[in-house]
Amino acid sequence: MAYSSINSGPSRGDEGSPSASADELSPLLNRLLQEDDAIPTPSLYKAQSTQKSMFALSKSIFLESLPVVLSYVLQVSIQTTAVLVVGRLGPEELSAAAFALMLAFVTGWCVALGGTTALDTLGSQAFTGGTPTDLSVHFQRGLVLLWLLFIPIAILWAHIRPVLMALGQTAELSENVQKYLTVLIIGGPAYIGFESLKKYLQCQGIMTYSTITLAFVFPVNIGLNIALVHFTPLKLVGSALALSLSYWLIFISLGLMTYFSHTHTSNGAWSWISIRRVLDPRGCMSFLKLALPGIVMVGTEWAAFEIVAIAAGNLGPLPLAAQSVIMTTDQILNTIPFGLGVAASARVGNLLGAQDPQGAKRAAHAAALVSVIAGTVIMIVLLATKDVFGVLFSSDPAVIHLVSRVMPLVASFQVADGLANSCGGVLRGQGRQHLGAVFNIVAYYVLALPMGISLAFLTDLKLQGLWIGQVVALFLVAMGEYAVVWKGTNWEKEVQKAVERNQEEAKHGSIGPSPAVAP
Repeated sequence: MAYSSINSGPSRGDEGSPSASADELSPLLNRLLQEDDAIPTPSLYKAQSTQKSMFALSKSIFLESLPVVLSYVLQVSIQTTAVLVVGRLGPEELSAAAFALMLAFVTGWCVALGGTTALDTLGSQAFTGGTPTDLSVHFQRGLVLLWLLFIPIAILWAHIRPVLMALGQTAELSENVQKYLTVLIIGGPAYIGFESLKKYLQCQGIMTYSTITLAFVFPVNIGLNIALVHFTPLKLVGSALALSLSYWLIFISLGLMTYFSHTHTSNGAWSWISIRRVLDPRGCMSFLKLALPGIVMVGTEWAAFEIVAIAAGNLGPLPLAAQSVIMTTDQILNTIPFGLGVAASARVGNLLGAQDPQGAKRAAHAAALVSVIAGTVIMIVLLATKDVFGVLFSSDPAVIHLVSRVMPLVASFQVADGLANSCGGVLRGQGRQHLGAVFNIVAYYVLALPMGISLAFLTDLKLQGLWIGQVVALFLVAMGEYAVVWKGTNWEKEVQKAVERNQEEAKHGSIGPSPAVAP
């Protein structure tokens, strides 16, 4: 399961030192260069990728994924905090906030997280393809296009009450959800901006900045939620306003950190804004051809797990309570393979841009190896703790027992989940998001969901039946993406595609490196 897209670096106190600058210039050059203002080049990428053993390469990718894991945990916790604080108002407010944020995920936030996968391809390949300033053009273009895509979603949010009522929701819940989402529109552009800027930095191997920013804003978000929900007349909508303000604070803070970063300003990635290049029709089409399948790739998986949650609610209060525990657990565990997927996409894209097909192939192998090992460890831990795991979330013996019955199913797909995330990252680095979207649609909506719902409501399996369907889906996605990456990839051809992408962007007008100018 992938909800949502960071690199172990030196301490922030060392940022201005030569060692720190070299460490964060690229995940492929960690501790390899000790020169001040060293800029990654194709030859350095090739040298580093061929010199490392598979074990060292796998270890490097794992370490690079750790900040992604922490960043994602913090990002999810910001919204979890909002739900917990609102829950103190009463069950109606709790239901409205949880439902509204679920809708925000599968409609709005998937545009940010899915749409920015285009930067996994275009940005990472441009940074090492001889035109690093094109990375900033892709970032600016993506920001504009994704903001435009958010407009119809914002309109839907502001008028979603009749839609929800037509789907059978109560008038009170529909009204509260609409109020919540209407205020949350304020934070939508900031959420998209943060995800875009985060990807822009990840393409350069600067992965710790977003983690630091989120760690700074997290306690502020708690204070904002408590103050606006419990000490103002806003109540429920105060939660949405607190989230919106937090998203803007995250976006602005990350922008300021980037602006004052010696690492960023020294690597030649930024260029002044060029409206002509940013809004070039061919460039916009190239971005959308990758962004739209990326949105489908992310949105279809998210929606599938939300459908399972809704179906569990129709099974009764006990399965719903157990489902909440299991979903929370799965969301936390997913941060590990998710981080590996981000590290894989950045590294593979960088190496393809550097015209190193063998290095990209080795990186893909290493990412898959690490994901399988991590998935195996998680599976063993879950199986060993299945009988006591529910105690961490509930004191109800019936809930604890049901969780222990379903947890082996969750454990069984950890290896597949890891493989799907790492191979999905490789596909994003290659620019083949459309294949991930196809695999998700077929696996979840053609096979797994009909199977799981049938098992849940037509047999005695109930909640277990729903999760059997998810197990099948994740194995199908993992096997399909694995087959494409290893059997259906011509790495030399992927390098040629990267060269053609960079050449096509260069035709729109060469800007050249700008003198240490940051956004």
